[in-house]
Amino acid sequence: MVSRRLQRIYTKLEQAGLDSLIVSFPANISYLADYRIRDSYLIVSKKANIFITDFRYIEEAKRNIKIALIRKMNGSVFKLIADACLDLSFRRIGFEERHLPFAEYKKLNEEFNKKADLIPTFGLVEELREIKSPQELGKIKEAVAINIKAFKFIHGLIGCGIREIEIAAELERFIRYNGASSSAFDIIVASGPNSSFPHHITSSRKVKNNEPVLIDCGVDYLGYKSDLTRVFFSGRITSTIRSVYDIVLKSQDRAIKEIKAAVNIDKIDRVARQYIAQREYGGFFGHNLGHGIGLEVHEAPHISAKEKSKLKAGMVFTVEPAVYLPGRFGIRIEDMVLVREEGVELLSGNLDK
Repeated sequence: MVSRRLQRIYTKLEQAGLDSLIVSFPANISYLADYRIRDSYLIVSKKANIFITDFRYIEEAKRNIKIALIRKMNGSVFKLIADACLDLSFRRIGFEERHLPFAEYKKLNEEFNKKADLIPTFGLVEELREIKSPQELGKIKEAVAINIKAFKFIHGLIGCGIREIEIAAELERFIRYNGASSSAFDIIVASGPNSSFPHHITSSRKVKNNEPVLIDCGVDYLGYKSDLTRVFFSGRITSTIRSVYDIVLKSQDRAIKEIKAAVNIDKIDRVARQYIAQREYGGFFGHNLGHGIGLEVHEAPHISAKEKSKLKAGMVFTVEPAVYLPGRFGIRIEDMVLVREEGVELLSGNLDK
């Protein structure tokens, strides 16, 4: 029984005039194989699917990969790939131009020895991954649930004198003890003026009284990710911080209310950005409003002013407006949403802002 994912990629190959596709990006292989993949290649075609890995993962693959023939690397993996393709009489073979290193491309080309053409492709699998299946949504929602628990837990530990790296360590421990594989990325804990750096590297700085503590944390649950940001406070909240926080929160609320299927993506970004600009903080919000999330922390769709495509039901992405005042503080509020035909589901809706 061929999965719907494979049927869709076969259709894309036919439309592109390709006999097969060499998939080298782990997230894309994981998606097509419906199993978490490491250090492997997948040849996809209507004739046969061939999964290639080494000794470390061969037994695991035999047990869990159901969509392909399993081949163990023995010598040059590039010769193995070329031989497999040529044995099946493939002549036009796609490869992932964003993910196959040039050195590997050269070695593959040498092995094919002009008996077949290597054709660059872009986003064939990634486009399929934009729309989440019910099974994928279940894993994403569990990742979000663990993420929310972690934020509620850490709230009680934040106070004057604790170091940023201690907060991150406590979050990492909590996440793993509550069912996650790991954090989805290096946890960001940015206190005081450090919060004005959008991607601050968590440091040994101690939290001081009367300052914000921005925490950006994600969870990996069975390969699927979450990504949420909240700003906590140690002591008194100044009137300036309170005002900026309110602006960021309202900009996010306005953007979320616009989300539903068939809405232009650039409109979502514009609604949030214009509200912040009207409050004279437009120059302090320089990144995209959000990003897709699933097998990767950052994947399609990209929620930006440059993205002219439309939202589709089943897309999952973040909405994270922000204001960063250099040397003073930064405020970012990040939630995850699921696009529905007639609206939006706020996946992190029960996490206090």
